[in-house]
Amino acid sequence: MMTTATPPVNETYKAVYLTAEDLRVAASILYNAYHDDPFFIAALHKGDKAQYEQKLRGAIREELHTLWQEEQALIGLFEEERLIGLACIVTQQVPLGEARYWHWRLKMLLSAGWQSTQALMKKESSILEHLPSTQCGILQFIAVTPIEQHKGLGRRLIQAVMSWCDEQPELEGVGVYVTQDDHAHLFSSMDFAPIERLVIGGVPGELLFYRSPEIE
Repeated sequence: MMTTATPPVNETYKAVYLTAEDLRVAASILYNAYHDDPFFIAALHKGDKAQYEQKLRGAIREELHTLWQEEQALIGLFEEERLIGLACIVTQQVPLGEARYWHWRLKMLLSAGWQSTQALMKKESSILEHLPSTQCGILQFIAVTPIEQHKGLGRRLIQAVMSWCDEQPELEGVGVYVTQDDHAHLFSSMDFAPIERLVIGGVPGELLFYRSPEIE
């Protein structure tokens, strides 16, 4: 796998593909970022708080490892050698939604439970139904570590995603489903156009799409 996702943002920050050694820290960043996400609470919080947190850790860990094994784009934002944020993009070159591999279903079932696994697959299926074509990616995760937030690094991560998308000749664009208005406004300000208001798992959100300028 290539090591560089985009040219360095500046001398301090750089956006590069994650290595296997980065996955543990990446999982921790995603866990903190998505702990209070409305969709994950609805999909995974079927018991007490400790059980929810265990399911969330397991679901993020299994998805990260699956994306890595399938050679999907895991873009890390580093401050020198320290991972401070990441974006994970999955394309329809791998089975998604109801077409997920059985070994993924089994691992996710053991980590999160059957109902939660079903909810995750239904979310993907709902997103796929509304994307313009099968030549589109989904931004599965995007996060900046809490102590580095409010520095404009989220924008830099989104820019890295857009640059990566522009370099994929077979990709029409990338979609992202967001459940918070401020996140929708951020993506909208960076050339992600709203496609549809969706209610997934009882949680309202918005699907936005970035279209590669290479696609007419």
